[in-house]
Amino acid sequence: MSVRNLLSKLGAPLRDFVEGIGFAARTFFEILRLSPGLIFRRPHLLVEQLHFIGNYSMVIITLSGLFVGMVLGLQGYYTLNKYGAEQSLGLLVALGLTRELGPVITALLFAGRAGTSLTAEIGLMKAGEQLSAMEMMAVNPIQRVLAPRFWAGVISVPLLASVFSAVGVMGGYLVGVQLIGVDEGAFWSQMQGGVDLFKDVLNGFVKSIVFGVAITFIALYQGYQARPTPEDVARATTRTVVISSLMVWWLDFMLTALMFSK
Repeated sequence: MSVRNLLSKLGAPLRDFVEGIGFAARTFFEILRLSPGLIFRRPHLLVEQLHFIGNYSMVIITLSGLFVGMVLGLQGYYTLNKYGAEQSLGLLVALGLTRELGPVITALLFAGRAGTSLTAEIGLMKAGEQLSAMEMMAVNPIQRVLAPRFWAGVISVPLLASVFSAVGVMGGYLVGVQLIGVDEGAFWSQMQGGVDLFKDVLNGFVKSIVFGVAITFIALYQGYQARPTPEDVARATTRTVVISSLMVWWLDFMLTALMFSK
């Protein structure tokens, strides 16, 4: 193999990667640039997507939060009981949910439920030439299609994560207090005294906002750049779940290192 062919094989994937990063960055900033016009002129588009993305995800988020809280309460009691610290069960459940489990599991569930739906929807619109038809009618598809879905996802994820954490705390209460018999006053007082609004709750809320931005944009971008074929739309949907999941774990590590390092 000649040096020229070797460089060509090595350079082509790198060129495609850099080209993809550039197209993604341009699309992201174009969404931000066109968003004010969407929000003030056509707010009903945003409300429709909030209903589709947020409300339709509520059932799985609520049930998952309840069972995660119940499991966390059960496992936490068995662990704390070995050291005679079962009265701190409420603190353990609340910190675990608000700091980590609430934002992370909500983001993963959102990627599997709403992210794949967004990718498939945008990909099918592209395959059906609906986006091209909008451009022919002088309608910007980024402003009309991508922007409302992007902001709906950014708004929905923090709210869903808050619901997840609140329901999870109730699940831990049901198992720890009502089922096992931990003192109810100690459960709530330890939680109230040990959970800080800004350091714990607010940082978890910021995490969920970052996750919402990342997941929603990845889902929209995968659908928007997919080739207009059923096979590639299916592959784009799979890529959404894989890339979003890996991005959530990476962002979670980075944000945790920044927020809780002191």
